[in-house]
Amino acid sequence: MINLNEFTEFNVINNVVSGGAGFLGSHLIDKLLKNGQNVLCLDNLSSGYSGNIAHLKKNKKFLFINHDILEPLDSTILIEKIWHLASPASPYHYQNDPIRTTRVNYEGTFNLLNLAKSHNSKMLFASTSEVYGETTNYLQEEDMPVKLSTFSPRACYSEGKRIAETLINSYREKYNLEIRIARIFNTYGPRLNINDGRVISNFIKQCLTGDKLTIYGDGRQTRSFCYVSDLIEGLLVLMESNYNYPINIGNEEEISIIKLADLIKNIINKNVIFEYRKLPLDDPKRRKPCLNRAKKYLNWSPKVTLIEGLHKTISSYKELLRYKN
Repeated sequence: MINLNEFTEFNVINNVVSGGAGFLGSHLIDKLLKNGQNVLCLDNLSSGYSGNIAHLKKNKKFLFINHDILEPLDSTILIEKIWHLASPASPYHYQNDPIRTTRVNYEGTFNLLNLAKSHNSKMLFASTSEVYGETTNYLQEEDMPVKLSTFSPRACYSEGKRIAETLINSYREKYNLEIRIARIFNTYGPRLNINDGRVISNFIKQCLTGDKLTIYGDGRQTRSFCYVSDLIEGLLVLMESNYNYPINIGNEEEISIIKLADLIKNIINKNVIFEYRKLPLDDPKRRKPCLNRAKKYLNWSPKVTLIEGLHKTISSYKELLRYKN
C-alpha cells in the first residue's frame, strides 16, 4: 500500500485522477487545473503516455505518481474528488492482457472506492458503451436489457466495467458514497494514440501515410463519435450534479464506418483505397447513445460537429507526424 501524503505537500487534495496520463485523463486534468484546482495524477503508463502530461511538469498544482491501482492506496490528507479513468480502452490494448483488464476494472475500482470511503470523497467512474453488448437497438438507453457473451474476446472490458458499476453501487448503498457513473461512447480528438487501433486514429494515420484504409466487414456498422472537449465537459457537469446512476455521455450523430472512411479520405487524401478485412468477433453493429437523461439531469449535450472535430484531430496528427519525422 502506498500513502499519497508521502508524495505531496497539498493541504487538501482537490482531485485524484487515475489514468491521468491517458487520452481522456490528460484532457480532464488540463480542465481541472484551468479551473484553479490541484490534481494528483495516478498512472502506471501501461497505456497512458507521459507526453500527454509533459506540459504540466512545472505546474505547482499538479503532481504525477507512477502507480498501478491494483496496489491499494491510502492518504492522511483529505481527498475531495476521485476520477477513475484507469483502464485500457481500445480492443488492441485491453485484449492484449484480458486478465489484467478485468482486474483493473474490479480490483482497481475496489481500491479507489476504499480510498473514497475513508475520506467520503465524491467519485466518478468512467464506464463504457461496451456494457450494452451486441444490441441492435436504434438507441442505447441506460435501463435497456443487454446481451453480452462472457466468453467474448471483448468481455474482459465490457464485463469488467459492468461488475465495477455493480461494485460502485453497492458501496453507494452501504456507505452512502456520492458516486457518478459515465457510460462513455466513442470519443476522439488530439492525444488519442495514433497507434492504438481505434477507427478514427486508424483512418487518419492511414490517409496521412498513404496506406490502404482498413475496413472491417462491409463497413455498414455504425458508431457515434464525441469530440473530447464535449466529453470532458460532460464529465465535469456530471461530477457536480446529484445524479447517482449510470448515464450516457456521447454524441447522437451516428455514422457508418464506410461513410466515416469516405469523409476522412476526402479531407486528407482522395487517392487512398480501401482494404476490406473480416469483422472481429462480437464487434457491435450499432452504437448511438440516448442522451435524454444527460439533457434532463445534467442540461448537457455535445456541441462540436463531427466534421469540425475531425479537422482539429487531423491537424494534431499532422503535427505529431511532422515532429516524429
